[in-house]
Amino acid sequence: MKGTFVLTWILIIYLSQIAVQSQYYSEILPYDPEPVRVTNLHFYLHETLNGQNPTAVNIAQANITNNSSEPFATLAVVDDILKIGREDNSEVIGNAQGLGLLLAGNTTTGVMYSDFGFTAGKFNGSSISIFSRNTIIEPGREVAVVGGRGKFRMAKGFALLTTYFLNATAVIIEFNVTVIHY
Repeated sequence: MKGTFVLTWILIIYLSQIAVQSQYYSEILPYDPEPVRVTNLHFYLHETLNGQNPTAVNIAQANITNNSSEPFATLAVVDDILKIGREDNSEVIGNAQGLGLLLAGNTTTGVMYSDFGFTAGKFNGSSISIFSRNTIIEPGREVAVVGGRGKFRMAKGFALLTTYFLNATAVIIEFNVTVIHY
């Protein structure tokens, strides 16, 4: 009994020393955030709806869409080209890849999930992610920037979209993007 009592006291003292010694190894570092950067981007998205090399293709749609003139519940995949200008011969700076869900109602509305990857210039290898409601037929609209990678890591912000050209075969949209990142 006496041996068990002594062994218990030795374990208590030993365990208390471990707890005390571990406090000496903890270190509190001050929070030093990276400076916030604001970047303004301006480019044009060129989308081809049909022809030999379309950049937007419908991949699924609701059964009721076949009997309606409205593209209700249509899912499209996009791989659009990003250019510096609105002209066809403008320099290509990247592409926008993602999904678009077309909804219908009083106006044609969509939800876009796209990653805008830059392949040229000082943002080469970086991208911004947009996930937002997009009222497609309105000439001016705003969508949300919800993330990014590369130089746009931890991005947030918004993009102002203006439809420059729209017909049955092609769409050209002007993007003025404000990105807040670290």
